[in-house]
Amino acid sequence: MDNSKQAKSDVYHERQVKELCALHALNNLYQDKKAFSKKDLDEVCIRLSPDHFINPHRSVLGFGNYDVNVIMAAVQKKNCETLWFDKRKDIKCLIPENIFGFILNTPTDYKWGMLRLPFKRKHWIAFRKIGDVYYNLDSKLDTPQVIGDEKILLGFLRQELEDEEKELLLVVHQDVERKGTWRKATSEEKKSRRSSASKGKRSSESATPTHSGSQNTPKHLASPREDVVQPFQCNSASTSENPTSSHTNTTPHLQSLHDL
Repeated sequence: MDNSKQAKSDVYHERQVKELCALHALNNLYQDKKAFSKKDLDEVCIRLSPDHFINPHRSVLGFGNYDVNVIMAAVQKKNCETLWFDKRKDIKCLIPENIFGFILNTPTDYKWGMLRLPFKRKHWIAFRKIGDVYYNLDSKLDTPQVIGDEKILLGFLRQELEDEEKELLLVVHQDVERKGTWRKATSEEKKSRRSSASKGKRSSESATPTHSGSQNTPKHLASPREDVVQPFQCNSASTSENPTSSHTNTTPHLQSLHDL
């Protein structure tokens, strides 16, 4: 129990201030108080909508309440990308060890002081692995909450996503996003890869050149016999060295390049 407390004390955790849950989620995710500031996120808002007097990506009063576009643009400064998780998919398709962290978007009551208003707003919560376990870094918690290992994390996220109003954002490094290694390949994708690999192998084998001088040719037929007088030939190296050169197409084959 002491070790658990010690582990929690090493976890950086920002508490909720005003409507800055997106800022707290990002700093908790990157475990760095200086990862982002309110000024940084406000500048992102202006960059996203420079011509708007009332910026659509934050609170009208300027207290925060940043939307998902601000989070997506912010993590790109850390060489990361964000991906919405498709709730129609099984959460087990994810590979948590290749995912930097998770941000859950969840509805919450709107309060003005002690007064609870009759409508809801969105709240951002960060989850990530620190050491050997995953933590709930919700800025509304007094302290970080231990979730557990990978299996427990996936069960926790599955339960959270049973609420139709909740959405899950995956934060991955850019190379992971490009390779798509944040999730397991589907059976159709595996079949397609095997098919492509098989076609590539057959194509490689069919493209292997055949030589006129086979290794299985008997020695007495591979070269002219010394006791047989050879006819006089003209001084033509191409004809004597490659008898089949007149039938060989020497035009280079051009291939087109394309992106993956």
